[in-house]
Amino acid sequence: QVQLVESGGGLVQPGGSLRLSCAPSGIIFSINAMGWYRQAPGKERELVATITSSGSTNYADSVKGRFTISRDNAKNTVYLQMSSLKPEDTAVYYCDIKGYNHYGTLYDYWGQGTQVTVSS
Repeated sequence: QVQLVESGGGLVQPGGSLRLSCAPSGIIFSINAMGWYRQAPGKERELVATITSSGSTNYADSVKGRFTISRDNAKNTVYLQMSSLKPEDTAVYYCDIKGYNHYGTLYDYWGQGTQVTVSS
């Protein structure tokens, strides 16, 4: 069973930056879309950013211009560079990787979540 390993979360002051990383722990086939989601206390999980295999990106309006998603296909790793962080960005951030296995079946793996806290 593939697990996604996330890193880079932590406590940062408003206006600061953090970089999240996510990579699978085992062999994974034909990754298609990779993305980041977040869930704040008392709120539903929401999309932050996604990136396709061709490099097309999509961002939530609330993070456009501040966050950048990228991927390293050789390492099967997805990154989220977060800048100009605000207290409302505080949440648990989850990575998500979708693709097709060698049987042609869609898979959808989620990370365990990493806490990002923006506070002075």
